Amino acid sequence: MKNNYLNLVGLAFRARKCSLGEETIVKDIQQQRAKLVLMASDTGPQTKKKLTNKCNTYGIPLIEVDDRDTLSNAIGKSQRVAIAILDAGFAAKIKSLLDK
Repeated sequence: MKNNYLNLVGLAFRARKCSLGEETIVKDIQQQRAKLVLMASDTGPQTKKKLTNKCNTYGIPLIEVDDRDTLSNAIGKSQRVAIAILDAGFAAKIKSLLDK
């Protein structure tokens, strides 16, 4: 995985263009505010299923990235398994970096 996207995730978090926590992310997906959801590869099966189903239903891109420690370190929080990017610009750039 490219680590450049982690810098952008940290920047988006500091710009308050992210949401954290399963319930908040689900709410942002349902309200079409989330533009991209990043999920750690070691997410639990129930959370993974819930986020995958919500993203598929509402047409939000979901990308599985590194483990939870790497994702958490990018934003300076501990034990975060998913991050929703709320800004279209950040989402497009992060997605393009992950697609390379």
